[in-house]
Amino acid sequence: MKKSKSLLLMIALVLVIGTVLAGCGGNNNANNGNAAATNAPSNEGSTNTGTGDEKLAADQTLRVNLSSEPPTFDPAQAQDSQANTVLKTMYEGLTRVNDETGQAEPGMAEKWEISADGLVYTFHLRDAQWSNGDPVEAADFVRAWQRVLDPSTAPAPPYAYQLYYLKNGEEFNTKKVTDFSQVGVKAVDAKTLEVTLKSPTPYFLGLLSFYTYYPVHKSVEGNAKWATNKDTMIVNGPYTLTEWTTGQSLQVTKNEKYWDAASIKLSKIDFTLVNSGATELLSYKNGELDRAGAPNGEIPQEQLPIVKKELPNEFVSKGVAATYFYEFNVNEKPFTNAKIRKALAMAVNRQSLIDNVTKGGQLPAFGLVPPGIAGADGEYRTAVKDSYFTEDIEQAKTLLAEGLKEEGLTALPPVELIYNTSEGHKKIALAVADMWKQALGITVNTVNQEWAVFLTNRQNHNFQISRVGWTADYNDPMTFLDMFVTGGGNNDAGYANPEYDKLIADAKASSDLAKRQEDFAAAEKMLIEDDMVIIPFYYYTNNSLTKEYLKGVTLDFSGAVDFTRAYLLEH
Repeated sequence: MKKSKSLLLMIALVLVIGTVLAGCGGNNNANNGNAAATNAPSNEGSTNTGTGDEKLAADQTLRVNLSSEPPTFDPAQAQDSQANTVLKTMYEGLTRVNDETGQAEPGMAEKWEISADGLVYTFHLRDAQWSNGDPVEAADFVRAWQRVLDPSTAPAPPYAYQLYYLKNGEEFNTKKVTDFSQVGVKAVDAKTLEVTLKSPTPYFLGLLSFYTYYPVHKSVEGNAKWATNKDTMIVNGPYTLTEWTTGQSLQVTKNEKYWDAASIKLSKIDFTLVNSGATELLSYKNGELDRAGAPNGEIPQEQLPIVKKELPNEFVSKGVAATYFYEFNVNEKPFTNAKIRKALAMAVNRQSLIDNVTKGGQLPAFGLVPPGIAGADGEYRTAVKDSYFTEDIEQAKTLLAEGLKEEGLTALPPVELIYNTSEGHKKIALAVADMWKQALGITVNTVNQEWAVFLTNRQNHNFQISRVGWTADYNDPMTFLDMFVTGGGNNDAGYANPEYDKLIADAKASSDLAKRQEDFAAAEKMLIEDDMVIIPFYYYTNNSLTKEYLKGVTLDFSGAVDFTRAYLLEH
């Protein structure tokens, strides 16, 4: 999480995202990349409230597009940036992210105390209501967190490990403890929630704004399909889900029972569900959308230089803390062989990919943790260089030959590469496949899959090589590196390395910033240089178009977008 040069408590600044793993994070299904990200959010329009010389439009309906339909609106099951975008409008955690500072501030909790040893947090809930009028109570958080950690929850929540910071959270999730009352969360009374951590976690307050920590209403009990029906979704955030036509559109409407409803100016947000960047851009130019592009939508890569020139006052390109990479199923032969994996990583020309395909000002990536993520003193990526491998076709040929010999093969069989529906992902996949063909003589079958199917296949390890985009769930290297611990909910690669697990566990338990950074650096080296579990391609930029009359939309350092405080001016 966010760390300063000296005081541990200043690490506590965390911003969520994720689509793509979600994402959050989460998995990201955008296709742009990263320049120099900062920790402050970007406000796509002034914070003027529409008073003074500015006048609010009579119709406060915001129109945006989602390039993929969120697979679920259950906070326990969500894992992608599309779900994050919509869930953020419907729910609020104990904390939320301040639009201007990027820091955690009171959400459902109006205040809290932290014990001297940093282990016990006592949260005092404000007088807030669910959308049906029921009071939001401490038990709603206990219920939600128990659902995430319960080993019988099906499917298993992918972000259960984010609650391992709680005392006995991991032990309950892995059945070493069977009594949930032993887990460090307790409703002292209706408005007081006591949380006990396994070890001091200075960034814990920021984590609480992430969707896995959202509360859920008691009506979810005994209703397995509550998150698939707008009529059974009782929420506590600024908006409620009022329309949902599968494959076509979503609509959220202002929740008048939200505790801070007076700050919410939009009456509705209409989301179209179109996975064509060309169609999205055309709709924007025709005035049918108020905003287009990342992180929830897509502008065709070949159009980026054009719209930047044509619409300079509406085009925004912002470096964000996110990484685009391919991952191997390391338990699927022949990719059980690290030399074969390394050969493929070394045979990709990243700058050519950026210059000729993505065209979004991304930075070539040779590591997993992107710029913009805090380290022990300044940015992690500044202190720990991502020089884990180089692009070297001759060396790649040598490694491939050695790896094939070890596997008893004379040539690599045709390889299957999967990616989710997106014009951008398709172009990248075809370009990479061509590089592998030209450099190594490898035949690659590129396979497009619909978003929900794609996620399911990744989770079930039903792939050889898969496209992944990962955005920061909070501002700390941990949000990238703990993804690959053995058995982790987002460890789709199936990687299992006890030494790696120990480095991550040690970093989680330590309050020594320098030592944590050493552990992170060793883990990242192990993941990429030693084992080449993933092939990093580039660090993201978010490229978007925003009408000049749309104000108050914010992007945080991770690229997550927040529409909740947006508003429209007369136009």
